[in-house]
Amino acid sequence: MADNYSPKPDLCVGSGPQTPRDISSADGLNPIKFAIAPEPETLNLCNIHSHTNAEHKAPGFSVYAGDGAYGGYQCNETAELTEAELADPANGEGAFKGVKPGDTIEVHWVYSSCDVSPGEGLGSCLNDACENPTLRVEAQAFLVVNDTSAINFNDYVYENTVINGVHQPKALPSGTGTPVVFRGSTTGPSFDQSTCSPLQVTWSVRPMCARLDINSLNEWAANGNTFNETTSYGVRALVTAPELLSPIE
Repeated sequence: MADNYSPKPDLCVGSGPQTPRDISSADGLNPIKFAIAPEPETLNLCNIHSHTNAEHKAPGFSVYAGDGAYGGYQCNETAELTEAELADPANGEGAFKGVKPGDTIEVHWVYSSCDVSPGEGLGSCLNDACENPTLRVEAQAFLVVNDTSAINFNDYVYENTVINGVHQPKALPSGTGTPVVFRGSTTGPSFDQSTCSPLQVTWSVRPMCARLDINSLNEWAANGNTFNETTSYGVRALVTAPELLSPIE
């Protein structure tokens, strides 16, 4: 890099490392470091939510979905789905809004070091006695299909399970590659490369997609859930400026 290199003036430099990113690249110039969060089994699950289209880019979800709040990336197999897999059994009236067969969603299991119980939004991950929690997000991209033989989302939800004193989901996805762990931030369409998130988050992103049954997702929403999740959110545009990315170690 040239000695006279300087970052673009509109970047929110000075903030901690930002997310989402292309997990295939380990490059980053953000100098701010914080301790990597411990494994999720030692933290309290505090929230589960999803974004329509993957916020991250990875080997298994690298099809660009465009700009805007519902841009991001799609699973590579999206164009290969059959007519039956793309049929919407709820005819657009499914209980989980903003998602239909053929969509990619990125699901986030959010964990906190605070003594909290799972609940609605990021506010459930902290309290008055713990305003600066250690946060960790386990992420999995799913290709949503109309196929009851695909993954059942209810296998990964929260059902009041407490293990060794901390709240945990029934399980986390496996078989989709070794998760890439890195320092970052919170995401969502309210942030970009000029408006950075101030929160420090350890991310663990699985690199490949998995097929998810739309019927199970609608069932999760229809039956009610601890998080009051009934819709999928927009995405934060991919962070590409090296000054905003932490090197992946």
